[in-house]
Amino acid sequence: MTASHPKAAQADIALVLEGTFPYVSGGVSSWINQILRAYPQYRFALVFLGSRRSDYGAFRYQLPDNVVHFEEHYLYEHLNADFQPAPRKGHAHAFDQVELLIATMERTGADSPQTMALFQQVVRAMQPGGSMHLEDFLYSERAWNLLCDVYRKHCTDPSFVDYFWTVRIMFQPLWLLARVAQGLIPVRAVHCASTGYAGFLGALLEQTRGTPLILSEHGIYTKERKIDLFKSEWIRDNRNIFQRDPTELSFFRQMWIHFFEWLGRYCYASANPIIALYEANRLRQVADGAQPERTFNIPNGIALARFAPLRAQRPADPPPVLCLIGRVVPIKDIKTFVRAMRRVVNQLPQAEGWIAGPADEDPAYAQECENLVRSLGLQEHVKFLGFQRVEDLMPRIGLVVLSSISEALPLVLLEGYAAGVPAVSTDVGSCRQLVEGLDDEDRALGASGRIVPIADPQQLADASLALLKDPAAWQAASQAAIARVERYYTDTMMFDRYRAVYETALARTEGAH
Repeated sequence: MTASHPKAAQADIALVLEGTFPYVSGGVSSWINQILRAYPQYRFALVFLGSRRSDYGAFRYQLPDNVVHFEEHYLYEHLNADFQPAPRKGHAHAFDQVELLIATMERTGADSPQTMALFQQVVRAMQPGGSMHLEDFLYSERAWNLLCDVYRKHCTDPSFVDYFWTVRIMFQPLWLLARVAQGLIPVRAVHCASTGYAGFLGALLEQTRGTPLILSEHGIYTKERKIDLFKSEWIRDNRNIFQRDPTELSFFRQMWIHFFEWLGRYCYASANPIIALYEANRLRQVADGAQPERTFNIPNGIALARFAPLRAQRPADPPPVLCLIGRVVPIKDIKTFVRAMRRVVNQLPQAEGWIAGPADEDPAYAQECENLVRSLGLQEHVKFLGFQRVEDLMPRIGLVVLSSISEALPLVLLEGYAAGVPAVSTDVGSCRQLVEGLDDEDRALGASGRIVPIADPQQLADASLALLKDPAAWQAASQAAIARVERYYTDTMMFDRYRAVYETALARTEGAH
């Protein structure tokens, strides 16, 4: 497949993508696919960042013709090079800078301007040809002494070995990204779809080349990584039973969380504009270090023409089918949906629960979900359909159900609305805004479904039954859904606003190429 990747000498906009399009379907990837196809006049370069090549299969999307350049880089592919390093001292000035950065961070805090200015200097030194070499970080005497010093001062975990490898795994990709930044073809603007390592690369390009950086955050990366890190089994906790306080996170989880928060701050310092999907996330960005005047919201939008014709295909009464459209992964909390279905079926025996989404991302979790279906005796009622075309589902379902523990502004709710399908959703991200309305004018349209607490199968079931067993309530929610999506969430509105963002960024480099 690599041979077919397009290459170009230059492009208009570089899209920096971490673990999404074109290898992962749905969610942010669907949005990226929309954006690429909305602006055929722009030549895009895609920079895909992944963990290891073996973690990704084939492309899930065909690259549109205006993607003129594609490159991919894997952050954890070569972490354990098997060779005997020569002893090194380490560049004195570079390590003096690192020690000054650590001391300043301890004295003035992570969010102080002095800390950020010093971090930007250190990052500049990590560039190829700079004074802070990767080999010095990995093998020098200064790096070893610094590591031991920080461990003695701050580490609350007894394992130095785990601390040593955690620091290596965390920081080593930054040198790879510095090489990627130096080698990227000339572009007139950079657009990152998250902070994290992708945002670090975007900020690096802005810092070293002066290329305007646009940041769009769908979820808030640090918040979503925090959820991942809470649940991670690969992060060790070596404290024994007497040392462990159940209210405290393990030291290594805290390290990862602080690291991602810091990468977010570095990206926020360079990005302008900083775009959120909805107001609660914009306020979170500001709380995490974004300058308020650089932030604003652009909600997701969908193609009405693709879904509106499906309204005519619906049966007269709402079909007793609850459909969860999403990946079979813990963050979607499929198990709560399955447990809710037990209560739904008890009261509405003809009801079915469909889970429409790929199950290959977390096979162990998918297996647990299937085991739960069997243990609850729901094999005839709960179906794992795999990836499906949303248009094929909408005329056959009564509700779009979202049981997630974290979301941003889910496209799947809007797609359901455009087809006239109400929603029952957990109170996450912008879902309450989507169901009940944002302001007085929006709320006057009526509720387009129901909002329930996270991880509460009983309330999820009862809210679903209240709509499915009352055709008048279902019809009212359906009408509100159609009115809301048509007034506030069309793709043409979203495209117009991003067109203005791109034009502003490109105008800043008009004379550069």
